Amino acid sequence: MSAAGDAPTAALVRHRRITVAGVETFYREAGRRDAPVLLLPHGYPCSSYEFRNLMPRLADRWRLIAPDFPGAGYSGTPDDFDYSFDGYAAWLEAFVDVLEIDRFALYLHDFGSPIGARLAIKDPRRIVALIIQNGDIPYEDALGPKYADIEATWSLPRSEMRKVLAEAISKETFKEEFLNDLPPPLAAAIPPDLWTLHWSLMTPRRKEIAIDLIAGLKENRAWFPQHRTYLRENRPPALIVWGPNDHYMPEQSARAYLHDLPDAELHLLGGGHWLLETHLDEVTALMRDFLGRVHSR
Repeated sequence: MSAAGDAPTAALVRHRRITVAGVETFYREAGRRDAPVLLLPHGYPCSSYEFRNLMPRLADRWRLIAPDFPGAGYSGTPDDFDYSFDGYAAWLEAFVDVLEIDRFALYLHDFGSPIGARLAIKDPRRIVALIIQNGDIPYEDALGPKYADIEATWSLPRSEMRKVLAEAISKETFKEEFLNDLPPPLAAAIPPDLWTLHWSLMTPRRKEIAIDLIAGLKENRAWFPQHRTYLRENRPPALIVWGPNDHYMPEQSARAYLHDLPDAELHLLGGGHWLLETHLDEVTALMRDFLGRVHSR
């Protein structure tokens, strides 16, 4: 069959299950097995579902792989897993090893950013390029106003902090996370499937995991210098695509990366935190151009 005849099959998103470090793992995959790889770790409170529309649009030239983290999406929720940023990074490393992926471009979004960046720091050779999209940034002075609400809990006794964080995990707050700071015309483009699906997958155990991870942002702050050092010393090719309508990470958060990645390509689009829902065409075009130059065969 010709390459053209293979294209429709390659563009299909395939849904798979494997075991990684003892965890039943669900992941989405599109593209040919021999194509350059783009790894897509997801954010909170989401799953690999956030990449469902992007993957078939790039699968003609790249192999796209999006796993559900343990305790999220359709992956398992084992009791003995380390549900921290370090634990997730170790698991993500095991995931790429099981799939025998040696080098890849890495998409950094939301909580997938500190997790993916830890993977990059451990073995910079693996990282061909970074695509940074409203990721949790390693710059304390460039965070948005919504982060102040999280930081305000850090001075509370741990039991009180957990109580406050637990109250912030509900179907309504999930909806607020996805709508974030979008103006009404763009908010109308965010499908309710996002908060309805992900809230339906919430269990009491997963709620405890979410509390732990959000609480862990305090300890994660001490890791910021390592992240910045990695960017500054390795200077991976980087595409920054950003939605400035984001209470957590506004425009100043995107520009902060330029301190350590002065050669990065920065594009401020008109959306917010979940650009793949509101500006998919623009993000896809920018990614195709960028990856075509730095990560193609």
